[in-house]
Amino acid sequence: MNLSQEIFAIKLYEMEQQYGELQSRLRICGREDRGKIREELEKTKNEYEVRNLLLQRSVETGRSPAVSKLAEAQLEYNRRIRKLLKNQIAGYLHSEGSKVSEDRAEAAALYAEYAIDFATQAMKYALIASLSAMELQLEAQEQTSKKRRDEKD
Repeated sequence: MNLSQEIFAIKLYEMEQQYGELQSRLRICGREDRGKIREELEKTKNEYEVRNLLLQRSVETGRSPAVSKLAEAQLEYNRRIRKLLKNQIAGYLHSEGSKVSEDRAEAAALYAEYAIDFATQAMKYALIASLSAMELQLEAQEQTSKKRRDEKD
């Protein structure tokens, strides 16, 4: 296993850990009261903000311009989604017979479904990116090996 494959394995392990934590928290909160849900929500929001701060640091002080740009794009996406959820989505769902609190609850559920679908698609894209990187690395290794063989002949 080469270095980048090891990095992918580590990242995959981290993703599995996060997925397990997500499942566990949702199961626990599904059986708990509103106070426990609020506690988990605040804890998760704090963790999310820490990750955003790390992304912001990558934008500002990243050693690689590519990493900085990717982090910047992720932060912009997060800001836009938060703004949509907070200011617009509930309004799109409003109808004569619904209350504002019902609209907000429906908008939050809709966003949660979307977030899960987005995460699933992101995992597929991560797989595509990983496999593409592995393929390119193997191609480069093959070219290097071929060049060395040609030089020996």
